[in-house]
Amino acid sequence: MSTLDTGLTLIRSAAGRVSAANGKLGNAFKGWMPTGLYARALLIMIVPMVVLQTVVAGVFMERHYNLVTRRLSAAVVADIAGLIDVYKTYPQDKDRTQIRRIAQQRLNLVVDFLPPGDMPPPGPKPFFNLLDQSLSVQIGRQIGRPFWIDTVGNSNLVEIRILLDDAVMRVFAQRSAAYASNSEIFLFWMVGTSSILLIVAVLFLRNQIKPILRLADAAESFGKGREAPNFRPRGAREVRRAAQAFLEMKSRIERSIEQRTAMLAGVSHDLRTILTRFKLELALIGDSPEVDAMRKDVDEMSMMLEDYLAFARGDSGENAQPTDMANALEELRSDAERHGHAATVAFQGLPVVTVKPQALKRCLGNLVSNAARHADKIAISGHRDHRYLTITVDDDGPGIPLDMREEVFKPFLRLDDARNQDEGGTGLGLAIARDIARSHGGDILLGDSPMGGLRATVRVPV
Repeated sequence: MSTLDTGLTLIRSAAGRVSAANGKLGNAFKGWMPTGLYARALLIMIVPMVVLQTVVAGVFMERHYNLVTRRLSAAVVADIAGLIDVYKTYPQDKDRTQIRRIAQQRLNLVVDFLPPGDMPPPGPKPFFNLLDQSLSVQIGRQIGRPFWIDTVGNSNLVEIRILLDDAVMRVFAQRSAAYASNSEIFLFWMVGTSSILLIVAVLFLRNQIKPILRLADAAESFGKGREAPNFRPRGAREVRRAAQAFLEMKSRIERSIEQRTAMLAGVSHDLRTILTRFKLELALIGDSPEVDAMRKDVDEMSMMLEDYLAFARGDSGENAQPTDMANALEELRSDAERHGHAATVAFQGLPVVTVKPQALKRCLGNLVSNAARHADKIAISGHRDHRYLTITVDDDGPGIPLDMREEVFKPFLRLDDARNQDEGGTGLGLAIARDIARSHGGDILLGDSPMGGLRATVRVPV
């Protein structure tokens, strides 16, 4: 392998590691992100606002308040330096009365003179005190004498002591004269206005999200075979457009189902008329082995026609309504026992569920009749929680091979070597059952039963 090939291999390996690391970081970031549209929209509004205000506050505090504080501190120190010059220039004022008067009346400072030994030792300087730092810099720059300052002892005053040749000048200045103290007002207004804007944005966003939630609920209800009578397009233009498209799609589907139902009704009527004529003609012919065989064929044809029409028609025309599933399962158990099979029923949770009762009863009836045809014992159980209604039908029959458990749901498929609930029929029983379950927004799964046979699980949302 050449040096160039080795280098390309190393580059590809490094790129692969970087890509894998980026993928892990992206997945971790997605795990922390909210999943709802409302939460994500709020995050889109809040994060830029917080970042913007943090930058504005940082720049404003750093630029404006620091600059104003330095200039105010320089002005106070300049006044003190002027008083020191007056003290040196006019020593005839023994009582320092004029200096005190000028300081208090003209400069708003309280000046006192202490003995030279009354100079406290330097104390620790506050780390985050901008005023302490500014005063120290300005005194060292403008006066250049030993000094002591206290910016934290009194919240309203700043005490400054400067060592002179024969005394210690003590000066009390208002903190507001040396420090820009309205930062709290700025922060208050910034947080207050941001909170008001955020509340308004939340209320507006909630009103914009409601039509989307209504559209999702209407689509979910339609997928479960239920109606949403109060739904109409609302909200922003794009949301109304999506809602109108959903209503048009719903109308097209319903028209298609109605046309198919009407066509199948006509076909059913015509075929039943012919079959009835066959039966009448066979009855007029008389009894013979050949006639009995033809009658059997006609009966089988009638049964196949009914199964086909039921599969093609589905559960159209029936409205969903609250149904007591515990009673429905009890009726299935009674039907199984009437045909000589041992059956048990158990139900947990609130039994009243909004479904299409006749359609779901036929779905479960197909599963129970399938179990009754190939097993001796049947166990029917139901469970309802806040999301799903789950019904299982267990039996002790031969079961269905694992590789055929999805194939048996195909229309007209009949198993020869294994069980089949349509033995001697058209192979539409499981197809009809799954079609009904999916029209409710659910599905049917086949698995191994604890009883040794097949377990059919019907799961539909509530």
